[in-house]
Amino acid sequence: MKPLKQLKPLIFHNPNCGTSRNTLAIMIASGEQPEVVEYLKTPPTRDYLVELLAKMKTSPRELLRSKEPINDELGLDNPKLSDDQIIDAMMAHPILINRPIVVTDKGAALCRPSERVFELLDNPVSSFTKEDGEVIHHGKR
Repeated sequence: MKPLKQLKPLIFHNPNCGTSRNTLAIMIASGEQPEVVEYLKTPPTRDYLVELLAKMKTSPRELLRSKEPINDELGLDNPKLSDDQIIDAMMAHPILINRPIVVTDKGAALCRPSERVFELLDNPVSSFTKEDGEVIHHGKR
């Protein structure tokens, strides 16, 4: 994987996820040509994930996709589990890494909801229509 400081935006993407597809589409509509990493096929290394968590200023537990059945099977909701144990589970089961994660020179973030990507783009579109027909506007709430 590239270092987190890079020229080209990067998205950890799951094409089966609507939020991830919308986030990627916003990036492209904003003129970006991001590197797309289908993280279920090509998961980040442990070191890269740790670096990414630090850049995002988030804990492994906050990035954990707890909706996945494997989360319950592994008992990952146990508050006694360490960050290292959560990261180990993510490395063994990349589906546990929440998505989409976008990395640009402006920072890194879990883009849930997809409009969070606006803050990471140099020239975000002023509005975007999501797959479900919802229109979102940059800079307006």
